[in-house]
Amino acid sequence: MPPKKPAPKSPARQSNVSAEELLTHYREMLLIRRFEEKAGQLYGMGLIGGFCHLYIGQEAVVVGLEAAADEGDKRVTSYRDHGHMLACGMDPKGIMAELTGREGGFSKGKGGSMHMFSKEKHFYGGHGIVGAQVPLGAGLAFSDKYKGNDRVTFTYFGDGAANQGQVYETYNMAQLWDLPVIFVIENNGYAMGTSVVRSTKSPSLWERGAAYGIAGEEVDGMNVLAVKEAGERAVAHCRAGKGPYILEVKTYRYRGHSMSDPAKYRTRDEVQKMRDERDPIEQIRDMLLTGKHATDEDLKAIDKEIKAVVNEAAEFSKESPEPHLDELWTDIYATEIPQEA
Repeated sequence: MPPKKPAPKSPARQSNVSAEELLTHYREMLLIRRFEEKAGQLYGMGLIGGFCHLYIGQEAVVVGLEAAADEGDKRVTSYRDHGHMLACGMDPKGIMAELTGREGGFSKGKGGSMHMFSKEKHFYGGHGIVGAQVPLGAGLAFSDKYKGNDRVTFTYFGDGAANQGQVYETYNMAQLWDLPVIFVIENNGYAMGTSVVRSTKSPSLWERGAAYGIAGEEVDGMNVLAVKEAGERAVAHCRAGKGPYILEVKTYRYRGHSMSDPAKYRTRDEVQKMRDERDPIEQIRDMLLTGKHATDEDLKAIDKEIKAVVNEAAEFSKESPEPHLDELWTDIYATEIPQEA
């Protein structure tokens, strides 16, 4: 099957979306934004160690795609993963406690920012090796196809990882076996500090799937409604047994690659222009106000409520004890070696 051409880039119409849906998107994106801002503060205070990659600016990607997912669908991503965890319903307290290396974290304080998991929420990481999660995502989809349970796996990776060899080995196997996996390329324009135009010759990344017959499209990743619509098309494709689907979601991160990145490879004017003209949260805020679905006071109350949730998570992370030294050995070695039959 030849790849689909990109969907028309017309903004999703407000008339097709309920006030409840707009408010839900607004809350979920704002939670990610405020959580990441607080994580940045804690990092600056020395309470978060190691690496910390913030998702500020890219909130519409995971919120839109989670709106297209069903219970039991899986997701796996890279090290820029806090937004994905919040969007799939993981507890902010457990996420923040993991960031600060505390016992109350999702990986008991041993994984930190880049390595968290939740079997309950079907979140499989958080992976620090660039592109390593892509074949794992296909493996999750293979498991679901084998079980015949009609589930879909969202496999997220960036524009930098899109140049990794294992991505294309995975494309080949996924299409060969008709796996229900959605490859989500979060193209935020920069692979660490290198602009995509300097590192990638292809005019688009999703069209590389043509070599394997994989369908796909390009999506405006700063528009949560457009992302949801594209996600629904991708999910329907996979659930129909038509194999994998590629979504190249054009988004933008406002902060550096990580907290240690001063981001001198781009101008402040470039970042500010995106904030002023394309911010995903402000787009929904404007729709809520102009459509008279909410007042400015209503939205301020939501912001206050979310800040309280984030502050509570930060306090929990500070109060949660550090892991006991014995915890260093758990989940590392098998305590019993199974006997051969």
